[in-house]
Amino acid sequence: MKILLLIISTLFAHAATAHDVLTDKLSRPWGMAFVAPNQLLISERRGTLQLFDTGQRQLRAVQGAPSVWFDGQGGLLDVAVAADYQPGGWIYFTWSAPVTGNAPLPESQAATALGRARLDLSQQPLQLSHWQTLLVSQSASRSGQHFGSRIAFDEQHVFFSIGDRGTRENGQSLTTHAGKILRLTRDGRIPADNPFAGQPGALAEIWSYGHRNPQGLAYDATHQRLWAIEHGPRGGDEINLIRKGHNYGWPVVSWGKEYWNPMYVGEARSHPDMTDPVKMYDPSIAPGSLLLYQGKAHADWQGNLLAGALKLTHLNRVTLDETPNGPQAITEERLLTRLSERIRALTTDARGRLYLATDSGRLLRYSGRAE
Repeated sequence: MKILLLIISTLFAHAATAHDVLTDKLSRPWGMAFVAPNQLLISERRGTLQLFDTGQRQLRAVQGAPSVWFDGQGGLLDVAVAADYQPGGWIYFTWSAPVTGNAPLPESQAATALGRARLDLSQQPLQLSHWQTLLVSQSASRSGQHFGSRIAFDEQHVFFSIGDRGTRENGQSLTTHAGKILRLTRDGRIPADNPFAGQPGALAEIWSYGHRNPQGLAYDATHQRLWAIEHGPRGGDEINLIRKGHNYGWPVVSWGKEYWNPMYVGEARSHPDMTDPVKMYDPSIAPGSLLLYQGKAHADWQGNLLAGALKLTHLNRVTLDETPNGPQAITEERLLTRLSERIRALTTDARGRLYLATDSGRLLRYSGRAE
């Protein structure tokens, strides 16, 4: 009887679990990308890379990551591959790159950078090769805040986000990359049709501006559009549909409040010359990632936006509706609330199964069962 009760109890506990813990041996994971079937490349903010075999559940170190400025929110950030990636192809990274300061502030600074490399999985030990630094952005600061940064791809280009580096005015200035989403060709050139290419006093890499700290990007190939999710201050996290050359308002427009008093940041909640978010969160969930779900494992999630919440520790699912005025966010669901984990990164495998990495160092696979 005791054995039967133990079996029943074990089966019940497994059925009630919404996730499988694949490993808890990561160190502050930040980005994830499948570089071969069952081979998940994971960036760790301290500047290290790990390759996780999702079948054998084994971790292997990968050498050759760039040197990072590991301080505050800085370090090795995103890792991503394009939709047409094949094993051995280009893998893209963002990180906080150490930068020598200029007078009168010669001290060490850091700027968000974009680079790419290749990885031969047959090589031992595992080592990145053919490294190329594509852009060290003009966002250098001694601040440890708001580096961004996530990566997304359309058919020909790479996008990546940079936060305002803790200086609000950067969001509205076209002379800095801070507070922007940038667009380059995949080999790092500036596309001629970028909105500010050739405009005096503006940096040609800029695709959109007026951002505070976008830490999620997702490209929708079906509708050929780019989504971003970003941190507001105290309240005012936003999901934005990113359009060429648009101004998303920060810090002139914000739904967030000051940290030291109950007043709103900025001048207004909306502005006729600035683009409103598709969805706003108040209170802040502190979004750390964004994924457009297009897999088969969760049929009712097709076309939904998924975000990992840091402060409010859950998986956020947003349903969109296509209207004549553009997509609208119509429902929100909060999953894995009992997990009490800061969910930092999301990705899916070829079967559409969802993987989540947490700040505590755990890699989870979401099963879809009840919590």
